[in-house]
Amino acid sequence: MKNLRILTLSLLLTALATLVYAQGGKKSEEVKFKTSAVCGMCKATLEKGLAYEKGVEKATLDEDSKILTVQYNNQKTSVEKLKKAVNDLGYDADDSKATPRAYDRLDACCKKDAGIH
Repeated sequence: MKNLRILTLSLLLTALATLVYAQGGKKSEEVKFKTSAVCGMCKATLEKGLAYEKGVEKATLDEDSKILTVQYNNQKTSVEKLKKAVNDLGYDADDSKATPRAYDRLDACCKKDAGIH
């Protein structure tokens, strides 16, 4: 009987600890940006470039829709910082325009006025 009480108490404490840990604050979030990306090279540049940003867990560009999906830790970065990172890579992120210097450094095929690929 004593062992049953200890086991029940142990399971209850484990369940409570798990619940408290899970409720401890959502750290991982997802944001989507409409970008000015136009080709596969843009995809590689954005995904690789964002991989080096603090707090970014994963970045994926859908080439057809030009939507960049970023999974990130909201305690290490913010949506504004992520937009700036995209801009600093030479691409627009929603209404936030690419940094002119970074845009000028893009290959010709990656510039939004290069046409459809």
